[in-house]
Amino acid sequence: MTGKAAIQWKLRYIEAFNALEAAALDRQAELAREAGYRQGREETLALPAVKKERQAGYLAGMKEGEKLQKGRDQRSFTYWATLWLSECWRVARDGSPLLVFTDWRQLPSLTDAIQAAGWLWRGVVVWQKPSARPMIGEFRREAEFLVYGSKGKPHAHTRHCFPGVFKYAVNTAAKVHITGKPLALLQDLIGIVAEGGTVLDHFLGGGTTAHAALLTGRKCIGVELSPDYAKLSAQRLLEVE
Repeated sequence: MTGKAAIQWKLRYIEAFNALEAAALDRQAELAREAGYRQGREETLALPAVKKERQAGYLAGMKEGEKLQKGRDQRSFTYWATLWLSECWRVARDGSPLLVFTDWRQLPSLTDAIQAAGWLWRGVVVWQKPSARPMIGEFRREAEFLVYGSKGKPHAHTRHCFPGVFKYAVNTAAKVHITGKPLALLQDLIGIVAEGGTVLDHFLGGGTTAHAALLTGRKCIGVELSPDYAKLSAQRLLEVE
């Protein structure tokens, strides 16, 4: 086979090979997801009864959160965030630090909101999550961000230099809230607050921030809209030694 016919045959061969490769990659990703699901389910089934109850609350909280977030676009998110950030600024002492978790989608809006609320934007801290799922043909989304600010000039209470990147994996089976963070990560971040100081968590969720504050010698004020999560947080904090 030569000439034009040979070229057409080669093109069809390349198309068939590409389709086969794409199908293989899709199947590989599907198997990886299934393996992760099975592992997570096995870990969940192995949890003590009290943790199974927390998982049930986690699922209920997801539904409640979806209702609250429904219909909120970038503009309404910015306005909404400015409202509660303004209240945080009002009650904070001069020089107080601000750290707000966000993913890449809300990062631009959140940096606008903290400045509109009166905070001085001081940078972005990265939380690297090595356990993030792979994205075929794309960059792995293995990071969340913390928008860092202060109420006026920050009051440094230590000579320690904090890192700009924190690497902690997510333990899905141990989470009790859809946005739950690793306890060790929060303990590191709370170091920005002087020992004996007070941490305000205006979205308390499962209470991990308060847990970290107690373990590191800080006080914590938590605000939670969900009665179920408020109760769960109180129960968890009673277990802190």
